[in-house]
Amino acid sequence: MIEYNDMCYSVLISVYKKDNSEYFQDAIESMINQSIKPDEIVIVEDGPLTDELYDVIDKYISIYPGLFKIVINEQNLGLGLSLKKGLNACKNELVARMDSDDISRLNRCETQLKYINDNKNISIVGGQIEEFIDTPDKPICARSVPLTDSGLKKYMKRRCPFNHMTVMYRKSDVIKAGNYREWHFNEDYDLWIRMACAGLNFANINKTLVDVRVGSDMYKRRGGMKYFISEAKIQKFMLSEKIIGYGRFAVNVLQRFIVQVLMPSRIRGMVFKLFARE
Repeated sequence: MIEYNDMCYSVLISVYKKDNSEYFQDAIESMINQSIKPDEIVIVEDGPLTDELYDVIDKYISIYPGLFKIVINEQNLGLGLSLKKGLNACKNELVARMDSDDISRLNRCETQLKYINDNKNISIVGGQIEEFIDTPDKPICARSVPLTDSGLKKYMKRRCPFNHMTVMYRKSDVIKAGNYREWHFNEDYDLWIRMACAGLNFANINKTLVDVRVGSDMYKRRGGMKYFISEAKIQKFMLSEKIIGYGRFAVNVLQRFIVQVLMPSRIRGMVFKLFARE
């Protein structure tokens, strides 16, 4: 039974063995120290973890008894299926997503709670991000996304409309749209498309809500044939759902093929900073 209270919310985090334990601790700290604190943090252990990651989890369970709920995957299932299991385990209707190596601004959830409770027709609200390599006070770039439902759904035809690590949503609406599913690299984009098809309403807040940690090899990881194939399937999915037409489909796939397959990672990084970031 989903609990509902205007100020109660769950935090949903998935962690796996390649995550950095120090960064993971920073992410948890940023949620524990929110100006309106969560009454539940659901951590999905996606397969066996390192001793260092287990130590972080054990430390917080002992300090905050009753706050954490641990969901265990015996084997690594990937982000989509892990978030599906984690969301099903959340007790609250309102759920804040968080990545295992980012840092939420301390008033992030208060800002989102106020917005989503003042706008009962909104199913999901996200925000803007700043990206950093060393420390959050030295951002290297930012990613801004549209604010309104119509603007987001228009933007979705070209690019993913939310910064996934910033979103807060209504659990029942995500379940209504089919919940997360396995879609490597694009678990979030796939979900937003299905939520749009279900007639659910979107919003973003015009504030930086999360400082996002990126590695120096970020743009290398956002290229390659596997990444392109996942992106091309997303475009085909939008075409099948009549979100885009054949012209936009062709343009989107061609752009992604050039950037993700043909372009060297150094040039790809310049393109991302010029056109996909600020």
